[in-house]
Amino acid sequence: MKGFLEDANYSIGLLDEGATLADVIDNCIYEHTHTGKKAFYVGDLGKLVRNNIQWQNVMAPIKPFYPVKCNSTPGVLEILGTLGVGFACSSKSEMALVQDLGISPENIIYTNPCKQASQIKYAAKAGINIMTCDNDIELKKISRNHPNAKLLLHIATEDITAGEEMNMKFGTTLKNCRHLMECAKELGVQIVGVKFHVSGSCKDLQTYIHAISDARCVFDMAEEFGFKMNMLDIGGGFTGSELQLEEVNHVIRPLLDVYFPKESGVNVIAEPGCYYVSSAFTLAVNIIAKKTVEYDKLLPSGVEQTRNDDEPVFTYYINDGVYGSFASKLSEKLNTIPEVHKKYKEDEPLFASSLWGPSCDELDQIVENCLLPELSVGDWLIFDNMGSGTLGEQSTFNSYQRPLIYYMMSFSDWDEMQDAGIASDTLMKNFFFVPSCIQLSPEDRFSTAA
Repeated sequence: MKGFLEDANYSIGLLDEGATLADVIDNCIYEHTHTGKKAFYVGDLGKLVRNNIQWQNVMAPIKPFYPVKCNSTPGVLEILGTLGVGFACSSKSEMALVQDLGISPENIIYTNPCKQASQIKYAAKAGINIMTCDNDIELKKISRNHPNAKLLLHIATEDITAGEEMNMKFGTTLKNCRHLMECAKELGVQIVGVKFHVSGSCKDLQTYIHAISDARCVFDMAEEFGFKMNMLDIGGGFTGSELQLEEVNHVIRPLLDVYFPKESGVNVIAEPGCYYVSSAFTLAVNIIAKKTVEYDKLLPSGVEQTRNDDEPVFTYYINDGVYGSFASKLSEKLNTIPEVHKKYKEDEPLFASSLWGPSCDELDQIVENCLLPELSVGDWLIFDNMGSGTLGEQSTFNSYQRPLIYYMMSFSDWDEMQDAGIASDTLMKNFFFVPSCIQLSPEDRFSTAA
């Protein structure tokens, strides 16, 4: 592969042992306070290296294919590409992004369940053959536009709890798999494997057992039609927790050894997205406005009022929201809590507060109710675990400006890459040294990915 993009407008700070990410955040806040108070991210790309090592230790030989829609920033894609991770793409733009890294078509999967014909043609021209399918209409569309396509039948999992409605929207039944195979046989389309997906919010790991058993049934069914199946995609749903990873592995490993042993020739892959990037990015936002509100208007419906009426209640508006970095808040709960950057006394009183984005839209609520010390316009809040679902294609609502991104990596993580033999000279050109006493400004080598 070619390695890092020559025209990528970013660089990676290589932290001295005495420098920490907290120091980087402090320095950036100091600079932004004096130059414009824009929201910004600090991305620890070393976390990607550590997570990849953890994946290899726990989940090997299952190969990871990173879903680009989780976080498509160049630093992330290029580090993962250098680590040898494959990519799961949902659009033409995502396929083009990873192609520009020099990733071979064999390491790219087109996973959008509802594909545009023009984008199927693009995949065909680019030699990206592996794609997913869960219905006969999609199958016919693929057969017309990509004669060399190799399909993974996307089967539905049995988990139908309230938080798993998406699994009911996409994925076919075992019964319908036979119909799809009949159609594929008539159309001359290759079916090479099975995909399923179990959400990270699923608490019942038995869902994996049912899904792998169903996949084995589909493989057996395929033999009747003469299809040579060689791939099983167990999807995403990996949260980034080592414990969760080990729990999933403990459940699936015995079944994989029985149903898809090494000698079967079946390659097992997965799509860990937030596993790689969620904990790697921290977002800093600035308070741009403040209001005192009535307490009963702040409380969620059904919650009993218990506070003293004399206590103030605050609504804060920040310079980022659901039309930007908090876009995932529109469809799921926020997986992080705000941390106040400024120092305050342990015994300082806390007040009921809510956080809103800058759009003045009723949907632009970040945190409905939390306890914070009284803050002022200009103060900063820090959100951890903001690397997943926040750094892809974003809205231009109200002239929203994408936050700056400051990439960092520790020397120890850099050494890990060198030890693995993947720290090329091309890669090294993107790094610059950050001393323990940080005195950098955004206009210096602290480059951005905008």
